[in-house]
Amino acid sequence: MHESVAPRTTLHLVGMIACLLAAPVLAQDSASSKPGPAPRMADGHPDLSGVWWGGADIGARGSRPPAARDPNAVTYTSLYQPWAVEKAKTLSDKDDPTLRCVGTAFGTLNVRMWNVGAVGQIVATPKLVVLLSETFHDYQLIPTDGRPHRDDQPPTYRGDAVGRWDGDTFVVDVTNFTDDTWLSAEGRVSFHSDALRIVERYRRVDAETLEIEATVEDPKVLTGPWKVPKQTLRLAPFDALLTLDCASDEADAMIRSASQPK
Repeated sequence: MHESVAPRTTLHLVGMIACLLAAPVLAQDSASSKPGPAPRMADGHPDLSGVWWGGADIGARGSRPPAARDPNAVTYTSLYQPWAVEKAKTLSDKDDPTLRCVGTAFGTLNVRMWNVGAVGQIVATPKLVVLLSETFHDYQLIPTDGRPHRDDQPPTYRGDAVGRWDGDTFVVDVTNFTDDTWLSAEGRVSFHSDALRIVERYRRVDAETLEIEATVEDPKVLTGPWKVPKQTLRLAPFDALLTLDCASDEADAMIRSASQPK
């Protein structure tokens, strides 16, 4: 027995009318849920404080979709000098420093604050901004009082950072890196030299949105600067990070696994 078309049509029209009647209410709800303006610190600059992520856990609904695989897109390694291209061919998953609990110089998901993870926290004051990562007990202190880079500190995995305000944009300049980390993790060969320099620009668009742009330079390894694609982060619905530790015995097992022929 065939289903009557009339009831289906009637239900469709009723549904359309209901949607039209509800439209003003939905519009009001949308307007009321619009994020407020970015909060500001006592000195008038935007307050970057908060826990920032891509919108959800990796792979979950609401997380940032992976970037389109454009074979012509400029990447960090596509800017390698000829000698660096040849060196990269000699490295593989087993050489990834993060297997030995060493963080990245930048970040696997192109967010330096995240390091190897996918969530980070900013604690901002008028004179000091602190970046916290959930992985490897990573943190960075960024003075904003106009001081230059330190000349009394040996190179480090994450470099030495100083910050300044350019209007409402927070600019971070990072230098003095060691040369024994990679820019990324998860087997993505991305070595660099001790001439690495990273300049980031943080802009809090509104109460719930943070945009980060970065430029990576390494004249010893790259043919030119790499402009990192803009990253848009969301304010997470929690206010503290969880610690993700790295165990050397687990790392040994991963190194052995990475050494096996594919």
